[in-house]
Amino acid sequence: MNNSVVLSVGDTYHLRLGKDRIVYAGMPSENVFSIAQMKWEFLYRGYSWNLYFPKGQSTIRIDGINILVDTVTPDEIRLRV
Repeated sequence: MNNSVVLSVGDTYHLRLGKDRIVYAGMPSENVFSIAQMKWEFLYRGYSWNLYFPKGQSTIRIDGINILVDTVTPDEIRLRV
């Protein structure tokens, strides 16, 4: 987990080759943040869903990838992938 990533709301990050993309979706409430997991994307088509995590959670797992959450604010999230 050496790759440090900073995502603002709406920013996309590709987890790895053959894995999904994630988008930081902000904080729908004071204690919850959301990341959208994008499964497939082709031109203007594709599908995704939002995942919700408590603000204090420091480790999350998306598409089999362990991710460390350093800091989260309503505007951005700092991750180590």
